[in-house]
Amino acid sequence: MDAALKQDSMSIMQSAIRAVLPERAVFRALEDQRFPGRVVLVAVGKAAWQMAKAAHDCLGDRIERGIVITKYGHAGAPIADFTCLEAGHPIPDENSCRAALAAIDLVCGLSAQDTVLFLLSGGGSALFEAPLVPVSELQDITAQLLASGADIREINTIRKRLSAVKGGRFAARCAPAKVFSVVLSDVLGDRLDTIASGPATADESTCEQALAIAEKYRLRLGAQAQLLLQRETPKTLSNVEAHVTGSVRELCAAAERACRTLGYEPVLLTDALCCEAKDAGAYLAGIAKEHADTAVPLAFLAGGETVVRLTGRGKGGRNQELALSAAAGIAGLDNTVIFSFGSDGTDGPTDAAGGIVDGGTAAKLSRLGIEIADVLEKNDSYHALAAADGLLFTGPTGTNVNDLAVVLIAPKQ
Repeated sequence: MDAALKQDSMSIMQSAIRAVLPERAVFRALEDQRFPGRVVLVAVGKAAWQMAKAAHDCLGDRIERGIVITKYGHAGAPIADFTCLEAGHPIPDENSCRAALAAIDLVCGLSAQDTVLFLLSGGGSALFEAPLVPVSELQDITAQLLASGADIREINTIRKRLSAVKGGRFAARCAPAKVFSVVLSDVLGDRLDTIASGPATADESTCEQALAIAEKYRLRLGAQAQLLLQRETPKTLSNVEAHVTGSVRELCAAAERACRTLGYEPVLLTDALCCEAKDAGAYLAGIAKEHADTAVPLAFLAGGETVVRLTGRGKGGRNQELALSAAAGIAGLDNTVIFSFGSDGTDGPTDAAGGIVDGGTAAKLSRLGIEIADVLEKNDSYHALAAADGLLFTGPTGTNVNDLAVVLIAPKQ
């Protein structure tokens, strides 16, 4: 892989992630706020620890007590006397349920003068759960949805109806206290009722939509789950004030700035990429081939969140699958790199943030007896990219605002 292109790729990725870290966003949301009564903090999501730390730095002892609920391995040092709990993601587990019950206990008994400072980031759908069906059944339904190719709106339309804290139900439990919600968006269009399945937002989805999604993906549902899909979620909430503080648009804008600094002419293709990962990879490879003879350095950017339809039992994530699919399309191009990463530093159920490929990746894999088409069919992009030195690692970043894919093209020598 061209060393200069790879170095530029790493620089762009790191600059983009730094720009969307949640600390400054939380400060902006809180610095002018005056909360009259008691303040309790509930932070949920992959960025929960960072958001809670920023809130404590801003408000200090004004926060009477707090709970932080995040993914395994994502918590930092203790924050004041807050309770910090880790739970399962992307499939909820028993700790997800214990965490939600602890949060419910925390907000009990508050008055109309009090405030629940609710800090929400992506991943909350799995990490924060009070299921209305057995946990094992919820885990199975979640796994079905994740394997189906359903998008996040469809997935969360189902999950809201199977939970006692999603779809606005947590905010209802906080009443009469006010809920001041600070949200780091990992959903295209920043739909509050979809981010983490909208625990503190009136739900816009309907039972009819939920039933149609269940039929579309032929979900296997027990009798109780089928009944719950026909039960409406809260459509109005009078005790919530919400502020979206970060999104994929900021991630894309930061990447554009980094590209310009490095001498590339950036072109933002979209900040709402939503399709199968392997189709996105093929599309970006087509862009690369079309501009392979450029006289100036070019960068094409696509932010959003693709999906993977599972047809095999391999290991990987949507960004890795996108990159591997792109590798097949740019085979032979010696001036191109394509990389894709999740801003949270974890791509699917793996320790990698994403993948990076160039025009020699496909040939390298072929020499090892690895054919890209076979790997994609098995959904085993992780092992293929590992063999080609094409995995990206950042560790948990502390933020979560969707994914970014970038095509870098250097002028022909």
